[in-house]
This record gives sequence, structure tokens and C-alpha cells, in this order.
Amino acid sequence: MCDQYGCGHSNSDKPLPTASIEQRRAFIKGLAALPLAVVLADATLAQAAGERLQKVSLALPGGQNPSAYLALPSELGDGKAPTVVLIHEWWGLNDQVKAVAAELAELGFIALAVDLYNGKVGTTREEANALRMALDPALATQTLVGWIDWLRQHPNSTGKVATLGWCFGGGWSLNASLATPVDATVIYYGNVARSAQELAPLASPVLGHFGTLDRSIDEAMVGGFERAMAEAGKTDLTVHWYTADHAFANPTGARYDEDDAALAWSRTVAFLHKTLGS
Repeated sequence: MCDQYGCGHSNSDKPLPTASIEQRRAFIKGLAALPLAVVLADATLAQAAGERLQKVSLALPGGQNPSAYLALPSELGDGKAPTVVLIHEWWGLNDQVKAVAAELAELGFIALAVDLYNGKVGTTREEANALRMALDPALATQTLVGWIDWLRQHPNSTGKVATLGWCFGGGWSLNASLATPVDATVIYYGNVARSAQELAPLASPVLGHFGTLDRSIDEAMVGGFERAMAEAGKTDLTVHWYTADHAFANPTGARYDEDDAALAWSRTVAFLHKTLGS
């Protein structure tokens, strides 16, 4: 069962993209690239991709020191690149999210996979819900704003920052963009129930991916979001619908849809290049 916070964690009931033994070995050794879908669908490959990231920490007022994982492009050209903050699902910061950060770095972005759970990762729906319920919204907002500022000031940053999140993280992608100005906001089936007044601070274009079979993040909620955006005078909104359920882009869940996930990802990358530059 899915709700606005997440889905039960189970293996996909659809065939997943796979790599040959030779391709897996080459990827793990860092000698070859593989399509993102193949990496995300394989726990070993996702872990290998995530291990290429650098752990960094942030000092916040009040003594908090949240951590995140940074992926830098192998070639920075003039030494500068646009940046993306990745916000995990309600499970926590796992290897799949780190693997997406690694993929964005290969595409020329500085990618930062943040950790809102202080290193904890849920493996069951009950654990994930407990982690979500224990989250301090004020601290989470402060953490995301801090990381966005950190990326703007990174010596290799162009100063452009996007937020990108899935499910729980999709809602927080929007929250972060309301808390501080960013240059682009990407929401994968996240809670977008906001009033026009709440959306007033938004300064970025927004891209949203939603499933028509999703019974919680549904057309009523998203339609209300579109109306509230219009009322707030925020016209730079693109919404894509897929004949898919909640969490259709997560290959570790039973609602994974390879074709829709690939299409959504291609649209996300194009949106990031358009709004942030290359």
C-alpha cells in the first residue's frame, strides 16, 4: 500500500534491467559505465556507485553536524559546474540515491545526496515511518537551506542550485525551494498540497512527475497544486503524468515501471540542463 509518504518496500514484480557478469565487473572496478536503470536495480552496483562519493559534513547553528555525500564531475571544464541537492525517500539515504548522485556527476553536475536521518535507513515500512515521524521539520529545513548555501559557495559551483527528491523527498524538494531561493525544483510524486500563500516565496521553475494510479498523490492533489501555483502567479510549472503508480521510478519497489522511469529521468536531466546550464 502507498500513501503520500511512501510505499511498502518489496522487490519489483516486473523484469528489471540487468548487466552481464563482465559488465558488472568492469563497472565495480570503475572501468565502464552502465545505464542508470541497470545500476539502480542491482544492489551491488548501486553500492559500488555510492562508494565513489565523498562524505562531507555541515556545521549548523546549535551544534548540529548533518552529513551528505558529494559527487563531482570527472571533468569540470572551466572548473565550474551547476549543482543539485538530492533528497531521499522516507527510507533514508540509501545506495540508490547515492547512485543517482554519481550519475548526475557523470552528466556534468555537482550532486549532493543529503541525509535527513543522521545515518539511519529503514528497511521496513514501519521503520521508515518511525524515521519520518521522528524528523524535526525545523531542523530538516535548516539542514536543506544550509546545504543549498554550501553548494552555492562551493569552489567548483557556478552558483546555480536545483533540488530533486522522490516521494517524502519530493515534498521536501518543494519545502526547500520555499525556504530559500533555488534555480530549479524537481518533484517525483511528492506531497504538493500547498496554498497560494505558502507558494508565494517560490522563485524557481518546477518540474513534477506523477502517476495516474497513485491513490494519495493523486490528480485532485496535483490539480489543487496547479491552481494554487496559478493563484500565486507562479507560471513556470511543468507536470508530467504517467500511467503508473506511486514510486514508479524506484526499481527496488513493486511499482517500478522501467519505461516511465526512463522517460521521467530523461525529462529531469533536460530540465536541469535548461534551468541550470551545463
